[in-house]
Amino acid sequence: MWNWLRLVKDSVSEKTIGLMRMQFWKKTVDDVYCDSPPHQPVAIELWKAVKRHNLTKRWLMKIIDEREKNLDDKAYRNIQELENYAENTQSSLLYLTLEILGIKDLHADHAASHIGKAQGIVTCLRATPYHGSRRRVFLPMDICMLHGVSQEDFLRKSQDKNVRDVVYDMASQAHLHLKHVVFCIQGGFNQPRIV
Repeated sequence: MWNWLRLVKDSVSEKTIGLMRMQFWKKTVDDVYCDSPPHQPVAIELWKAVKRHNLTKRWLMKIIDEREKNLDDKAYRNIQELENYAENTQSSLLYLTLEILGIKDLHADHAASHIGKAQGIVTCLRATPYHGSRRRVFLPMDICMLHGVSQEDFLRKSQDKNVRDVVYDMASQAHLHLKHVVFCIQGGFNQPRIV
């Protein structure tokens, strides 16, 4: 399901088609939790996982809702907006992973939140050349403006210091989240239980 949702934005020519696909997944998740999954392989496997691991519906819906909001081709206004997107997508997926592993621990949840945010920031950075080849830039506007960088600088693949400073600031924010993860681990969340 994660992969299907991830690919919707790049595989549709119109936002309306993307919205229809997201609606399909919302209905599928609702049906899965009503014990009537559609006869579709991914939906059936999701239903099995929900039954076996008692997965929280809220995390699945957050992923879909956030991906739906992200169908617009707009840059993030600020780093907090990107972190919010990462929390609702990457971190939600990690919360589901913790549930599958049978881990119920506040420190583990906190660590998953920060890992998801770091992963989201790094994914945004890594995807910049790909998006640039499609004439799109999603880097946070506040950081770009702080360093006097325009979207065109990224589209031209500029190597100027101010462009590198944008990348450095974003990577530093991701690193800060990983430092929080180390703190969470040192806080002593319980060892994983194999279920």
